[in-house]
Amino acid sequence: MISQAMVELSRWQFAATSLYHFIFVPLTLGISWLIFIMELMYVRTGDVLYRDMTKFWGKLFGINFAIGVATGITLEFEFGTNWSNYSHYVGDIFGAPLAIEGLLAFFLESTFIGLFFTGWNRFSKKAHLAITFLTALGSNLSAMWILIANGWMQYPEFAVFSPEKMRMEMVDFFGLVFSPVAQVKFAHTVCAGYVTASMFVIGVSAFMLLKKRHIDFAKRSMTVALAFGFCAMAGSALTGDLSAVGVTNHQPAKLAAMEAEYETQEAPASWSVFAIPNEEKMENTFAIKVPWLLGIIATHSLDKEVIGLRDIVAQNEERIKNGAIAHQLLTKLRQGNNDPSVYEAFKQHENDLGYGLLLVEHAADPLNPTEAEIKTAARNSVPSVWISYFSFRLMLGLLGVAGILVLGTAFFLWYKRDLENRTLFLKCLLWAIPVPFLACEFGWILAELGRQPWAIQGILPTFMATSSLSVVDVALSLICFIAIYTVFLIIEMYLMIKAIKKGPLETSALESAFAGGK
Repeated sequence: MISQAMVELSRWQFAATSLYHFIFVPLTLGISWLIFIMELMYVRTGDVLYRDMTKFWGKLFGINFAIGVATGITLEFEFGTNWSNYSHYVGDIFGAPLAIEGLLAFFLESTFIGLFFTGWNRFSKKAHLAITFLTALGSNLSAMWILIANGWMQYPEFAVFSPEKMRMEMVDFFGLVFSPVAQVKFAHTVCAGYVTASMFVIGVSAFMLLKKRHIDFAKRSMTVALAFGFCAMAGSALTGDLSAVGVTNHQPAKLAAMEAEYETQEAPASWSVFAIPNEEKMENTFAIKVPWLLGIIATHSLDKEVIGLRDIVAQNEERIKNGAIAHQLLTKLRQGNNDPSVYEAFKQHENDLGYGLLLVEHAADPLNPTEAEIKTAARNSVPSVWISYFSFRLMLGLLGVAGILVLGTAFFLWYKRDLENRTLFLKCLLWAIPVPFLACEFGWILAELGRQPWAIQGILPTFMATSSLSVVDVALSLICFIAIYTVFLIIEMYLMIKAIKKGPLETSALESAFAGGK
């Protein structure tokens, strides 16, 4: 019998380590391109201020990169320690992009980041610029392969189930790589990272302006970050829209949960600005809606309906019944029944096998479930509305509305050449630094919890993906990871704040540490 406590603790452990790690990822993705742009300006103009900008922001990039690596390595080991059934079941597909990420992108990134710091006096300007470009490219390639793997979890195509080996096997590697879900997910994630890094540079530059220190440096850094951030915000909006359409097509339960849609709406569907869901009754206690907007956003049309959770649950009941049959037939095959008719019957019901596996948690005999057990499994086959609905709105509000307002206002004041005189707004820019980080965290919460109860959408339930561990083992490791990662976060903040307070005039310190200085 699967221990529900162990499953929940395993989920909490992976969630905690992932969310801690993702604090560092967006800044790495974005600031690597910002320092490349700054160094490109140095190479083109010869202005040493751009060189100083590259070194200063590069130092902060290096601190963030080091802590990010330390927190990220653990995640891949957790697939073996806490999620061994998952690793066996889908390792043939999921392991490939992670292996490439480790062998190609991570080594490329790690190698060139070392050359970035040690190579200022060893390479020509153009050669060092190429190193900086490859550092940024490596950072983003690393994210790409991880997001390809995660995209497959949301849209598990290009693989088939092997009843003999009891695992999924890849049939189309290039389909996996160029999956529209994976590519849109990658584009949306990196754009959010670019916005995050831009807000970070803008906020730190605002701090310098408030302190009346390094004025030219701060103004130039803010100019680069504003232009980059404004483009990134547009990219984030575009890819977010494409992502919503992808969710509509491939994960209708996630869409219905993140929009608190219990009833199927006639086209064009209304969008709820705010709602209070009642998950037990499967209805909204209160809702404020804007006509037509959800239909336009989610389907890009005025004639397509948005299916509600009640209808999805009803559909899943039928899939669970078919899945129970697939589970019965698979059991016969695993017991040595070589009758071709059994295999053919299994292939007919194979696509619903994952839904049949949901009964392992909810039925006394998963091979012969009762109607009540099927209904219970179907009711639990959709994600939490409360978590999905509000995490989406927090992400949209923080990264979308707040980000556009802050960047738009900053861009307008910069254009009017009045930004450095707006003390109150500069303080707002400084205190706005955490906002996009929080938005990214809420985005990941939506992406992962909006897929539940599936580890792999429609194929492998989360409770069947775990390892056989004791509750005590998982609980102790969870406490240790939270404690250690909190220390890492404190170290990062201390080093960042210390470097920022010292300012760009101290950027030679890191170079000296690596290369002996001059």
